[in-house]
Amino acid sequence: MISNFQEAFTRCKSLPPKVMVVVSAGDRDVLEAVFHAKKTGIIEPILIDDHKKIVNAAGTDFCLEGLQVIDESDKIAQCKFGMDFIREKKAHILMKGLISTPILFKEVLNKDYGIRKGKLLSHIGIIKSERYHKLLLMTDGGIVTEATLENKIEILRNALLVAKALEIDLAKAAIISAIETLTPNIQSTLDAAIITRMTERGQIPGVIADGPLALDNAVSLESCHHKGIKSNIAGDVDILLMPNIESGNVFYKALMYLGGGNTESAGIVLGAEAPVVVPSRADSAESKFNSIVISSLISHLRK
Repeated sequence: MISNFQEAFTRCKSLPPKVMVVVSAGDRDVLEAVFHAKKTGIIEPILIDDHKKIVNAAGTDFCLEGLQVIDESDKIAQCKFGMDFIREKKAHILMKGLISTPILFKEVLNKDYGIRKGKLLSHIGIIKSERYHKLLLMTDGGIVTEATLENKIEILRNALLVAKALEIDLAKAAIISAIETLTPNIQSTLDAAIITRMTERGQIPGVIADGPLALDNAVSLESCHHKGIKSNIAGDVDILLMPNIESGNVFYKALMYLGGGNTESAGIVLGAEAPVVVPSRADSAESKFNSIVISSLISHLRK
């Protein structure tokens, strides 16, 4: 099992590089992560944007010689080029550059040329905290606005692809709610119980789940002991399936900004024909690079 980002990077370096197409690549922060990944041998980039913007963003620090650069200034046309590369198997990872996320995903979902594959697109945050002994997958904090039972099942299935890429044979998933007891007027507790039962019956393979669990119960065995909760995954979970997008988003950002300087992260979107790297402007270069690393591992898994 890959338990941190350094191990993930080491695994990537042992594999052939994947082709990554970058939509609206004319941004220095984006190019910094892209060229770092290229220099370390894990990807070969295709850059799409107005050629002058790419050249200006690259400056004298990043050499464009020998790279495939698509000169296109229109944002929608840039997206279409990106989808074409993925759909035609000429690229294996899609990365968002300096373009609005809604614009990009509208084209990902385009019925004529989009690259939607699964039932649902969802965001998986991969977190390494100094207070936890392995990588922690948190989902969904950025894409799925309707927290229905059906959507949560698909969100979990997408997260399991990341777990498999991290060489986790049987992932442990905590189905999170505000409390750990079944409560009819808190829908997330009922959803958690149903998903747990589904995994017990083998309806969602590759995972052992427990829920509802409050966050402290999920990540701390001591907390379970204090509350008298019996759980065979508490304190060792791989996946946190959050009750809704609001809780997922707040948890992820709180951990990034208040969790200590040694907290590392990555974020990707699954449910398309290729993993999609969707960095925020606020993400560090390290976080963008980690996202490329994890996407590369997923891409190798799908070959």
